Amino acid sequence: MGNNESATSQQKVAVVTGTAHGIGSAISAALEKDGNKVYGVDKDTVDVTDSSAVNAFFAEIGNVDILVNNAGGVVGQVHHPIEEIADEDWSAVVAANLTSTFNCTRAVVASMKSRGWGRIVNISSGAGRSVSLTGIQAYASSKAGQIGFTRQMAHELGPFGITVNCIAPGFVLSNPTTIKQWESYGERGQAALVEGIAVRRLGVPEDIAHGVQFFVSERSSWITGQTISIDGGNALF
Repeated sequence: MGNNESATSQQKVAVVTGTAHGIGSAISAALEKDGNKVYGVDKDTVDVTDSSAVNAFFAEIGNVDILVNNAGGVVGQVHHPIEEIADEDWSAVVAANLTSTFNCTRAVVASMKSRGWGRIVNISSGAGRSVSLTGIQAYASSKAGQIGFTRQMAHELGPFGITVNCIAPGFVLSNPTTIKQWESYGERGQAALVEGIAVRRLGVPEDIAHGVQFFVSERSSWITGQTISIDGGNALF
């Protein structure tokens, strides 16, 4: 049995970042239900913006078959005009979303290459394909950066049997930040947001988890470098 056959037939090891709540938690649960051994990572486990901490974490786990880069967010920030943005505020958001994705991807690819199989899924945002509803410049930019990183890694890693894909979620009530954002719109703003979604409902974390399940399955083995909007059709408008 070759390396590729061995990797696809045995129980797979998955790492999901940003599993404290919401989307990450749903992804972790879905992959575990599918029979994978799942390691969930949140900020209390390891600081994924710190390359040394990331390398130490993955060295302890060993071979990883599936990586889902879900960690990120707005780091508690709200919109300010760009001329008021401090260097450290910009850097913090870029680190949370884009640098963390780079750090974790770099840490797993050697073992994936050696076994000729791997699945990497990056969780971006509709903000990365359009604009941020919160108006946070670094968030939209870093989420767009994840999409570019996905394409580049798909090109680089494809010859080694590793696929790299991306999901751009729409509005999902998944954590305290999105709940606060939703509440800030008021009844009229909420109705307008839902009206802009083709299926006329907000997303739930499981909607995003289903997309991850597809991308890590053998059904998607000839799909790489792609970004799919899972947003109920909001991107159509």
